[in-house]
Amino acid sequence: MKRVLIIEDNRDLRENTSEILQLAGYFVIAAENGKIGVDLAVNEKPDIIICDIMMPELDGHGVLYVLSRNKETADIPFIFLTAKAERNDFRKGMELGADDYLTKPFDEIELLNAIESRLKKNEILRKKFSATISGVTDFITNAKSVESLKKLSDNLDVQIVKRKEEVYREGSLAKGIYFLHKGKIKTFYTNEAGKDLINGLYKEGDFFGYLSLLRDEHYSESAIALEDSEIYRIPKKDFFELLYKNAEVSRKFIEMLSNNLLENEKQLLRIAYNSVRKRVAEALIKLSDTFKKGNDTSFSMHVSREDLANMVGTATETVIRTLSDFKEDGFIEISGGTITILDYGKLSKLKN
Repeated sequence: MKRVLIIEDNRDLRENTSEILQLAGYFVIAAENGKIGVDLAVNEKPDIIICDIMMPELDGHGVLYVLSRNKETADIPFIFLTAKAERNDFRKGMELGADDYLTKPFDEIELLNAIESRLKKNEILRKKFSATISGVTDFITNAKSVESLKKLSDNLDVQIVKRKEEVYREGSLAKGIYFLHKGKIKTFYTNEAGKDLINGLYKEGDFFGYLSLLRDEHYSESAIALEDSEIYRIPKKDFFELLYKNAEVSRKFIEMLSNNLLENEKQLLRIAYNSVRKRVAEALIKLSDTFKKGNDTSFSMHVSREDLANMVGTATETVIRTLSDFKEDGFIEISGGTITILDYGKLSKLKN
């Protein structure tokens, strides 16, 4: 049963509203002023708060200000209940983080619809979605329950890509964002000297190809499969609707994307400041961290020396020499094109 906190100094309105919500199946907690309301919010952790603005002890703006700065109450949906409809009043409430307004007098349907809408949106924000195609589909299905996102596509486009086949090419039109369901993908760009530089490695459960969409430009990189892969594409239109149409959905979507953004930034810093030997070691560690299965005690992967050089940002010959050094040091084993990491700890702690 969902819990609703009503903070309202008018006794008749407080009791009438409580009765409506109880009949609708909600558990109601009531407070007659802002100070008591803050205490109840902190102690009871309601699912949603309906709060009057003009009240003794502490007004509605003060209640929202206090609760928004408490980690335990900051994400609780907050609806203002007010007889004031002046523009400045609305603006101040929204600046403080209010989710919605109900202007007195209101009818029963208006009240229940506002609460149901806010609770539905907040469920999307709190829910954890797995990094699988079923998790992505579940997220989109939940997002479609929001009124402004009902027109999202029902199905994701699936693409089967063989090893060394392109997903997209640098300079081509960005048509959507990709989710990797099976396989491995690398992204790279070509510098002015014609040298390829790998700027991303993606495993099952990763999104890729969205930075060019955000910049509203053609792809600034190419994407190629490192092995046979299964990819799903979210169309460009749906991507922007998920990002901009609703604040709660947008926050959850950005959370799903954010890890890749951080990794790209870290890689650029490593290329700029680390030695070649250190960068080769970090490239091997990244391959292991990205593609190693959870219960495996060691990691082996067939990787071309050219791809490794493109990750590191150096010549292929330099990578070959460095790998030979690592083999002599006992850090790795090499068999044909397959590299096996023998000492992950020493590689990860290699000094610059």
